[in-house]
Amino acid sequence: MPDIEQAFAIDGPLAAVIPGFRARDQQIEMARAVQHAISTQGTLIAEAGTGTGKTLAYLTPALLDGGKVIVSTGTKNLQDQLFHRDLPAVRGALGVPAMIALLKGRANYVCHYHLERAREDGRFMSREDVAHLQLVTNFAEHSRTGDKAELAGVAEDANIWRYVTSSRDNCLGGDCPHHKQCFVLEARKKAMEADIIVVNHHLFFADVWLRDEGVAELLPACNTVIFDEAHQLPETAGLFFGETLSTGQLIELARDARIEAVASCKDYAALPEAALALDKAARDLRLVFQEDNGRWPLDKVQHRDGYADMLAQCDRTLTALNAHLENQAQRAPGIENAWQRGVALAAQLNKWQQPQASDTVRWIEAFSHALTLNTTPLSIADVFAKQIADNARAWIFTSATLSVKGDFSHYRTRLGLTDSASACWDSPFDYDKQAIFYLPPNMPEPNTSGYTEAVVKAALPLLAASGGRAFLLFTSLRAMKEARALIEVEFESRQLGYPILMQGERSRTELLEQFRSLGNAVLLGSQSFWEGVDVKGDALSLVVIDKLPFAPPDDPVLAARIQQINQQGGNAFMEYQLPHAVITLKQGAGRLIRDENDHGVLMICDPRLVSKPYGRRIWQSLPPMKRSRDENEVVAFFHQLKATPVSSPSGE
Repeated sequence: MPDIEQAFAIDGPLAAVIPGFRARDQQIEMARAVQHAISTQGTLIAEAGTGTGKTLAYLTPALLDGGKVIVSTGTKNLQDQLFHRDLPAVRGALGVPAMIALLKGRANYVCHYHLERAREDGRFMSREDVAHLQLVTNFAEHSRTGDKAELAGVAEDANIWRYVTSSRDNCLGGDCPHHKQCFVLEARKKAMEADIIVVNHHLFFADVWLRDEGVAELLPACNTVIFDEAHQLPETAGLFFGETLSTGQLIELARDARIEAVASCKDYAALPEAALALDKAARDLRLVFQEDNGRWPLDKVQHRDGYADMLAQCDRTLTALNAHLENQAQRAPGIENAWQRGVALAAQLNKWQQPQASDTVRWIEAFSHALTLNTTPLSIADVFAKQIADNARAWIFTSATLSVKGDFSHYRTRLGLTDSASACWDSPFDYDKQAIFYLPPNMPEPNTSGYTEAVVKAALPLLAASGGRAFLLFTSLRAMKEARALIEVEFESRQLGYPILMQGERSRTELLEQFRSLGNAVLLGSQSFWEGVDVKGDALSLVVIDKLPFAPPDDPVLAARIQQINQQGGNAFMEYQLPHAVITLKQGAGRLIRDENDHGVLMICDPRLVSKPYGRRIWQSLPPMKRSRDENEVVAFFHQLKATPVSSPSGE
């Protein structure tokens, strides 16, 4: 079996099987650091710039060590890439006989019980649901995994999945008549037997860390935990250390209670009637908030007209439904499960209405079709640090964006990683030759009414010079939509025929495929396009960012954290808001150069980069590109690119 140096050698095993492999000093150094952390059961925070090859740098020592490893990623897409492509390639190259497993949350697997109930109930919203139900039925009969990602004919966000998958709440466990066929149990069995298990952050905290009964032994049995895209951890962990009660949970309970009543107690009409009453109460609570989307602290909405009345109505109808479920619970496992869920939800609803603890913030969020009542801890540092200290194993945290100019203080503070080793490796790309960082002159202040119009006006000459091939990233959906309307008008008047794509029109995967295939498109995106998006080659040559991504100060969780930091004598802006904005900006800027042969322009329109004292700290955290404020110089750069043939992008 090779050692680290041999594995990464120019003529080594990785070079033999990885297309376009290049030996990079940064990659080898990171691999050594990961190997040291694994062998000493230490904790390592590792920032690796774009192109370092961090995936190989952590997978190689993890496989060579031979212990049980959990790799947690930021997204299910990255999960699939690791499991289906990266891990098999590295395992084959190193000749390591390791078993690997992919484990997703319950909602990703078809549930035989709920599929059967859906077929019996037969109440669907559309013909599409009926067609999808048949496809899912056929899939469940022939699939080995039940993973909905493998069913190409039904989109992952299709409505039918709500009816044919289980959740932690409505899974019947050992009482399920299809227990032996369960796809979730089979996936977890494989995970228990595997040497390398690939999960995502949400599953790690929901099932692994918080010890769902199905995977209670997964974390204690492992030697190493590796978090990729680890910059997402503080927000993700905060969700799971808090509590959330949603109108969606109440509506799903009502739906399941009605379906179970139809199947198991047709003679008891009071049960479906009580379910219908809860369904109506939950929907009426959502309608108290006229806004399509929004987040508010509890003290700003608890006196809103209808809020208290509708919350009390949810309480009454839930209590009534629970009484009927308890009355019929012995007739079927599904009814008993619904009763237990109802009791748990009632306890949550009662707790929500009690005085809150000083170290938490309560807030309400409205979505298009649901309302969530949230209790979030202001800090997770202590509980997170305790979990790590109490479990002797290696912990690796890695991402391209964890520090501010190499300073990890912000990240350490949020997760309580005060004594952890840290290291930072710059990207191997030659940014000074490959890219220009352009700050347009004479931009208005970001809070002025005509700011988005000014952003579009400043970007148009560059869009024309680049031939489209651009991402325009915005800090708000409203600005994105306004820019879309302005660009359409300008493209028509200037006779620029570049296709315009926008977040929300299709799934992110479909938009990216379309963007790559068109070759000259302009894609407008908000939060979901700032990270995890990889477009190599000529299709992307310009990234425009409208504003520095400071989180809205009226966000209820952020506002409470700011108040807490300032009350404790700190400086919330410098200690929390600024570092968070820098890390987010680095993610957005990182979309531009994804390969050694990529070239392009990063345009950040926010004048605070030069007008505010903190601006220098921000742009110094970005890759070392040539800086310019001269539009003609940037346009000339694009013209030079068009005149110079560029080789096709290499893999890694």
